[in-house]
Amino acid sequence: MGREARSARRRPRDSGGGWSRRRFVGAAAGAAAVVAVPSPAAPPADDPAAADEPGTAAPPHTPSGPRPLYVGTYTSADGGGTGIGLAAYDPVTGRITGSGTLTGVPDPSYLAVHPDGRTLYAVDERQDGGVTAVRLVDRQVLGTRGTGGAGPCHLSVHPSGRWLLSANYGSGSVAVHPLDASGAPGERTDLVTHRTPAPGPGQQGPHAHQFITGPDGDHVLAVDLGTDTVYSYRLDPAAGTLTEVAQAHTRPGAGPRHLTFHPGGRYAYLANEVDDTVAVCAYDPGSGRLTIGEPQATGSSGGTNYPAQFAVTAKGGYAFLANRGHNSLARYAIEAEGARLRLLGTVPVGGDFPRQIALSPDGGLLFAANQHSGTVTVFHVDADSGELHSAGEPFASPVAVCALPL
Repeated sequence: MGREARSARRRPRDSGGGWSRRRFVGAAAGAAAVVAVPSPAAPPADDPAAADEPGTAAPPHTPSGPRPLYVGTYTSADGGGTGIGLAAYDPVTGRITGSGTLTGVPDPSYLAVHPDGRTLYAVDERQDGGVTAVRLVDRQVLGTRGTGGAGPCHLSVHPSGRWLLSANYGSGSVAVHPLDASGAPGERTDLVTHRTPAPGPGQQGPHAHQFITGPDGDHVLAVDLGTDTVYSYRLDPAAGTLTEVAQAHTRPGAGPRHLTFHPGGRYAYLANEVDDTVAVCAYDPGSGRLTIGEPQATGSSGGTNYPAQFAVTAKGGYAFLANRGHNSLARYAIEAEGARLRLLGTVPVGGDFPRQIALSPDGGLLFAANQHSGTVTVFHVDADSGELHSAGEPFASPVAVCALPL
């Protein structure tokens, strides 16, 4: 398994060698609580996914008034939350204000939003894994569907809005669900388990960690930490079925975790959790084939560190990396039209174990969900220099493992 779990020595090791080691990492982080009185906010008026779509125009101007923020957690962890944290942030100051909790969604450790901005999706990271859809206008749960695997830890929505993609960490499989006009998921149209190559050093099996759509829209890519492989599939746009077309292999023991594309669509950046490296990857949209480059530094100075996730600015000039252990955000200049990363330095994240990071739709703010400290920290992003400046005191949220600003 990934080194993420091996760093959490406060928690007993999972004797089954399975997914449950993930959900309890950082459970002893404390009992910070979200205000428990629901206060519905208006759904986003613009398209929250537009700024992240490769090849789109520059992000819109900073909106006025508070914007929604949703926070994922582990409900089954000691000191964890009771559901999806509800909050709002000021797009100018970055200040976060809590407004309650959406209960009834178990272990919502990763969140995503439909391209139309009307539906929120959460994984249910449990042994019998599931995905849950929530209508944002009234926060009505639209339904839950089984993922066919254990411990789903990531999900994303195909840009067409028709398919929900999820990665089952514990069983090393990826699933596809259809989405109806309301945004509710239907029964799975496909489930693929990663059976080859054999698990990498120190791994007992495959561990699918991410499932995303390539910039071309025809291919979907699954990052598997256990097999040191990124799998490329062609997605049938009518049937929702997967056909494997390529595999890209890291060096043995790298433990790839998350892949983030450059807006140009020809390059992507891979965070390798186990060996504390990152890599620039070339991507061929026609074939869906990914080519992984040489490992590069994360800025962690050689200490114990587990890189988690990249965020790339909409214009493709800068990339940011969450470093768990070093507890920093690494800053990279993106050069050669996406083909090169140049490490500029690191900035303290202001929390403990930044599990996930995300940019606001306008690109002006960066949010970091800090699992061990139970906080979300916010940074102003300088569009010209890529510099990060703290937006103030952290927002307390129990076992914060995902922050989704809309």
